[in-house]
Amino acid sequence: MVIALDGPAASGKGTLARLISTHYGFAHLDTGTLYRGVAWIVLSENADPAEVKVAADAARNFEIEKLANADIRTKEVGAAASVVAANPEVRAALLDFQRRFAKSPPNNTAGAVLDGRDIGTVVCPDATVKFFVTASPETRAHRRWLELVDGRPELEEAEIYKDLLERDARDAARDDAPMAAAADAELLDTTHLSIDAAFAAARRVIDGIVRHCG
Repeated sequence: MVIALDGPAASGKGTLARLISTHYGFAHLDTGTLYRGVAWIVLSENADPAEVKVAADAARNFEIEKLANADIRTKEVGAAASVVAANPEVRAALLDFQRRFAKSPPNNTAGAVLDGRDIGTVVCPDATVKFFVTASPETRAHRRWLELVDGRPELEEAEIYKDLLERDARDAARDDAPMAAAADAELLDTTHLSIDAAFAAARRVIDGIVRHCG
């Protein structure tokens, strides 16, 4: 069983993916980690994420283990991740990894949960269940600000709002595998939902499909 969750940054899809994987005992892959990992590697080598060959080489040689003790959640890495994710060679290098994970989840688990930008449309178009998780830009910016403000007290919410809008535009406009809801995805708007309510809504969809499939 494969569950795909797509959507913009700070929509709640990552938290939902972790809750779903724990509840059903499925393996979880945050595909954004792959792109952030490639971006971090490129930046750590003082290279330009927009250099096609440099980013592609980093992706082809990518291993999760290389990210041990790496801080991949910084603003700089996030911006660079959107840049490398728009590189078709990077996407091709990481696509097989994601599909292998979905087809053969680690530890022989009965299913996989993948969250990202193009899981339901490109990586796993035949996923058992697909969600497109979204929320208003204002809500997403506030959530991200709450996550970061303790460590960066000078951070302004308006700055995060601007960054999110720019990232949304890049992710939706790229030529290769743009962020988009699959035609058969369940839309889950979390703007006015607590994480518990969003999780309950996701479970109702998943359980309903499982029952329908027998």
